[in-house]
Amino acid sequence: MSENQREVDVAVIGAGTAGLVAHRQALANGAQRVVLIEGGPYGTTCARVGCMPSKLLIAAAEAAEQVRAAKQFGVEPGSLEIDGAAVMARVQRERDRFVSFVVDSTEDLDPTQRLRGWARFVEPTTLEVTTQDDRAVRVVAKAVVIATGTAPWVPPSLRELGDRLLTSDSVFELPTLPKSLAVVGAGVIGLELGQAMHRLGVETSVFDLDARMPLVSSAVMQDLARELFAARMDLRLRVSNLQAQRRDDGVLLSWTDPDGRAREAAFEYVLAATGRRPQLARLDLQNAGIELDERGAPKYWDERTTQVGDAPIFMAGDIIGGRPLLHEAAAEGRIAGINAGRYPEVRAHVRQVPLGIMFSDPNVAIVGEIPKPEGEGCEWEVGEVDYTNQGRARVIGEGHGRVRIYARRRCGTLIGAEMIGPRVEHMAHLLAWSIEQGMTAKRAREMPFYHPTVEEGLRTAIHDLARKLKMVGKLGPLDCGPGT
Repeated sequence: MSENQREVDVAVIGAGTAGLVAHRQALANGAQRVVLIEGGPYGTTCARVGCMPSKLLIAAAEAAEQVRAAKQFGVEPGSLEIDGAAVMARVQRERDRFVSFVVDSTEDLDPTQRLRGWARFVEPTTLEVTTQDDRAVRVVAKAVVIATGTAPWVPPSLRELGDRLLTSDSVFELPTLPKSLAVVGAGVIGLELGQAMHRLGVETSVFDLDARMPLVSSAVMQDLARELFAARMDLRLRVSNLQAQRRDDGVLLSWTDPDGRAREAAFEYVLAATGRRPQLARLDLQNAGIELDERGAPKYWDERTTQVGDAPIFMAGDIIGGRPLLHEAAAEGRIAGINAGRYPEVRAHVRQVPLGIMFSDPNVAIVGEIPKPEGEGCEWEVGEVDYTNQGRARVIGEGHGRVRIYARRRCGTLIGAEMIGPRVEHMAHLLAWSIEQGMTAKRAREMPFYHPTVEEGLRTAIHDLARKLKMVGKLGPLDCGPGT
């Protein structure tokens, strides 16, 4: 075997979360020769440009907001000063620390198991890798795992803004906080970063062509999300004709509001939070022997096996587009690595309960399956709690939000929840675990709830659900008030 050709059992394309897990699992499940191929920098999307830097920025914003909110408790904090350069320095310093852990662990892998370069298919399970020193290395594998992730997508109207255009990949490289920022896209990323910037003193507006809020789906939760976020930031939904012009000192943004009026405003930067697209272009998938759709993506993919059709090719992580979250990428990487390592023995795996969280104020979370609106022959029931008067929420000055918990009508088994309110990032985990265990509304109501906590609100919603399912009678003695 020459240095320009390598024969392996499994080739993993992409050294992000899914790829790293797939590499490890392939080795643990029978593959003797596994190579991890990466053309870009080491370090996962989460650590480098996703979960961690965004939460570092949000943490700074929460600290500023706590100072502003102190007055309601009779605490006078004095003047609030935000050092934008110090905020961004900490974001970058801690971000780099998280990234270094991933980079070090990747570089610690056996050099024979790593290959730096960009891979493309030349035949099914045969890859050509263009290395960093411009060599072409052919990799012949028995099975291939594709885990190349995603990249930010920028709409055409924003592509000519040059250095005044930010994406979720570049925003964390700013040397200091901007004076003003237009965020285009009111999805999870747009709302998280937009609200954080606003709380850090940046004049921020968030724009979206649609009126739909992220994660939650029922009409009542959509309305509540719009109400709560519009009260906390400049949120401009249902705009049209959005255009941007580069100016010497920033960007002039123009749009048409929902009433048909022409509007414009100047901003120092524009952040395109308009989604991410799978990184497929370099792969030449037309040579992989798999059926592709009109976008050039694999047409058939099984989430239980991660296999593409019946080919010895597996896909995992954000490139799939269904659940672009770190824990899901790790789960898919595990399944892909196991099945690639054992190929041709391919087995289906049970996927975990879906769980999504937006780290905003208020928190927004979705767990499990959210049924479609009730209609004839409805097979589900819903229990609710309004957090406006929930005891602990009022104590901490966060009396807002709502939780809806769903169960199957036939057997009372919990199936999903959508949540807006204080600290629901934690309560979402309790419900995810309950759904994963197949718990019924009656059994969930019998679980211990400490008083006074925001979790008690879950008990109220679960009781409401169990009552509608005719699983319990009247309120018990612990239900001592609205939402307890």
